Amino acid sequence: MTEQLEPMPDRWERALAVVAHPDDLEYGCAAAVAGWTDEGREISYLLATRGEAGIDGVEPARCGPLREREQRASAAVVGVRSVEFLDHHDGVIEYGPGLRRDIAAAIRRYRPELVITLNHRDTWGGVAWNTPDHVAVGRAVLDAAGDAGNRWIFPELAARGLQPWNGVRWVAVAGSSSPTHAVDVTGGLERSVRSLLEHRTYVEALTDEDPETYCRTFLTGNATAAAARFGGRPAVTFELFPR
Repeated sequence: MTEQLEPMPDRWERALAVVAHPDDLEYGCAAAVAGWTDEGREISYLLATRGEAGIDGVEPARCGPLREREQRASAAVVGVRSVEFLDHHDGVIEYGPGLRRDIAAAIRRYRPELVITLNHRDTWGGVAWNTPDHVAVGRAVLDAAGDAGNRWIFPELAARGLQPWNGVRWVAVAGSSSPTHAVDVTGGLERSVRSLLEHRTYVEALTDEDPETYCRTFLTGNATAAAARFGGRPAVTFELFPR
């Protein structure tokens, strides 16, 4: 029998989602975000880059601002008003103290109980290789959740008025091949399709398929596949790391 996934915790008010690129959250996680904002929860987005190296036919100087606009529009579809960019370089994000410091600073600013990121492992499961940007940011998020609460790590943050925040209770990793929890996305799935469609320039460069058909097929397919492990309900899955 397929092992069932646990429901995500609901004893929280604020979440911060930290990923590498525009569109990372829209490939599934946005359906959960839509449901959470409907419940009155406050969700903020933090992106390490503007995705400026993501479209082969568009030079980075033009691509970055374009993808930033698409990301802000995409976030608004699912009720997210706060979208921040860190200006690391797309494709060559380096895991290390600098990235951890930037993320820890954001955690201290937003003071979330839940932090969300994308798969930090080398693969998506099997031989589907992950990108170095996803790995670097995912690992840095897991570490920065602790850094944010330690006054002796990055003491310069306190000097800037960012006092330690030790209130992160969970880090939830989307896109994991080893999920432990899930969210029913019955109410948010349609908006997640519209949210991904806001990345139209990127989607049109990615596939020759009709953009709406592509987005709907991908998102509903994943949600339906997860339903087998979540009582038959369409779902977005997470690997949950309690703190």
